[in-house]
Amino acid sequence: MKYFKHIIVLIALLFIAPACTNYVDYKAVENYEITADVYFQSKSDYEAAVVGTYDPIQWTYLNVLIGDIASDNSLSGGESATDVIGLQQIDNMTQTPNNDNLTSIWKWMYEGINRANYLEENKSKLDFDGKEILYGEVYFLRAYYYFELVKFFGDVPLFTESRLTATDSGTLQRAPKEEVYTQIEKDLQNAVANLPTSQAQKGRATKYAALALLGKVYLYQDKFTDAANTLEQVIGVYSLVPNYGDQFLKTGENGPESVFEIQYTKASKWYDWGFVPQGTEGNFGIIHNGPRAFSGPTYASGWSFNVPTEDLYNSFSDGDTRKDASILNMAKFAEDNAGYNNGEGVSYAEGYKNTGYFNNKYIPRAGETDGQPELNYLTNYRAIRYADVLLMAAEANNRGSISDDKAQNYLNQVRDRAFGDTAHEITATGSTLTQAIWDERNFELSMEGVHFFDLVRTGQAASKINSFVTGKNEVFPIPQQEVDISGLTQNPGY
Repeated sequence: MKYFKHIIVLIALLFIAPACTNYVDYKAVENYEITADVYFQSKSDYEAAVVGTYDPIQWTYLNVLIGDIASDNSLSGGESATDVIGLQQIDNMTQTPNNDNLTSIWKWMYEGINRANYLEENKSKLDFDGKEILYGEVYFLRAYYYFELVKFFGDVPLFTESRLTATDSGTLQRAPKEEVYTQIEKDLQNAVANLPTSQAQKGRATKYAALALLGKVYLYQDKFTDAANTLEQVIGVYSLVPNYGDQFLKTGENGPESVFEIQYTKASKWYDWGFVPQGTEGNFGIIHNGPRAFSGPTYASGWSFNVPTEDLYNSFSDGDTRKDASILNMAKFAEDNAGYNNGEGVSYAEGYKNTGYFNNKYIPRAGETDGQPELNYLTNYRAIRYADVLLMAAEANNRGSISDDKAQNYLNQVRDRAFGDTAHEITATGSTLTQAIWDERNFELSMEGVHFFDLVRTGQAASKINSFVTGKNEVFPIPQQEVDISGLTQNPGY
């Protein structure tokens, strides 16, 4: 779908005009009312508007990077201590309310919500075949955006009936995260009720993607029975690919393990650095993960951010195929390719906090970009994989005291694939099984942007992350300009 090529100019005007630099509490322009009255006159108008609502999901590269940099999995990296200072702060747990990267996440997720609400506002203007499916997608996307906000910031402003206008200025307050979660659940339940089990166009939300996300939302709230029952409906619909690393290659996109995948393409050949990531259809996150000034086969140069730690690499057991599929060991790769370029071998420039390891799942690969190379990598982000569903179901069954037998079964399906045998299966029960599942989540999902949030929700963050302050660092600071303009309260400690 690639979201889904570029959106027509009219849709861009519809959505960009209401979105100003103050993000949540902004000076809105009211003259788009006439445009909306003229525009929403046909099914194709609604279809194009839904495409526009998908677009901000492509901008979530920072969400993914921070999910590991903020944890014990990886270091900020980059060229120097001042290269993307927001990521450097997050690595050191010294982030402030003026962190540009966190402000971007806030801005972009609310842009997606505003687009969804614009469709909600105009829902009754026209009836047509397939309308329920389109709005199922809208509700799935709004839930996705709100879930990202809750994970990062906790209590956030909640609005659902329409996009923000000038009359909302100064009236918004942060809603308790419990209320936000209730709305997320409601949206996902509506999505489940209206979405089909499959979509002809790759990347569109399905009933099973909504169920998987709903199960995750329940798990984040320790609603274990709800999570287990919801995730059970996804079990058996998908399958684990035999070779773990294959799913992260171009040939593995939208495969049998992909429950929801964010689509990217190099077709736009984007060149404008002044409108990134909004302008490009490529995955801007990929360039961050590559080795600097790389010379060698298979890969391409990058910016050496988000470098995995040696501890993470060494934490994998012998025989675990996920170790090298997840993490590129540059020394080992250079040794294996010593004959490259007539014996000149592999080389790269060491970046800041160099570890010699790189994110092998989301790394620049040769030939997979076009135009301005840094902006157009076509690598899809596997937002929800079936292995994640199995491990979430295992955790819900175990922690909810529902069935340790099921928990072991789901956990061991993941481990059997990882080791290629049944000799490494887990037979523990109770709290020992709980810890085994938590550990397995990182072996399976490391460098996919989930580990920090797993550590926080399971209460392990303070014991795993250097400089983590309990009662503060579970969430990130509310952007200062939102505090200044909207009068929003700040999170404790910031």
